[in-house]
Amino acid sequence: LKVMAKIIINQDRCKGCFLCVNFCPKGLIKKSVKLNKRGLNFVEFDLAGDCIGCMKCAVICPDCCIEVYK
Repeated sequence: LKVMAKIIINQDRCKGCFLCVNFCPKGLIKKSVKLNKRGLNFVEFDLAGDCIGCMKCAVICPDCCIEVYK
């Protein structure tokens, strides 16, 4: 049994800088077509992928919008 990590994104705090999109080694974070309450495109986590819990997304996020759970 293989348990994957997952991330939680605070979408209303996300300013859409997309640094996490570029730093995810598995390509599991993507720009949403939806807008948050600030009127910005936020990022979404692809639940279908195999997140390895490397925390690169959380470390690179300038607004601390991402939590990683292993």
